[in-house]
Amino acid sequence: MAYEHVIDADRCKGCGLCVDVCPKNVLELSNEVNAKGYFPACQARPEDCVFCAICCTMCPDVAIVINEIAEEAAESK
Repeated sequence: MAYEHVIDADRCKGCGLCVDVCPKNVLELSNEVNAKGYFPACQARPEDCVFCAICCTMCPDVAIVINEIAEEAAESK
């Protein structure tokens, strides 16, 4: 199975906890403001993600999820 890493930018408050704990430095805070006026986390280097889910565990706003996707869908991305 393949996985996808999804950040709900409108839910994120930009606390940076996920950025600090990512072992592969995949995440950064965005330069763009979300609907609530925060700078949300974004995937700066998604190809480096190992889907360890530490960011999901640390996020106090539950704004990050890792979804399992079918191989066919992963190949089309």
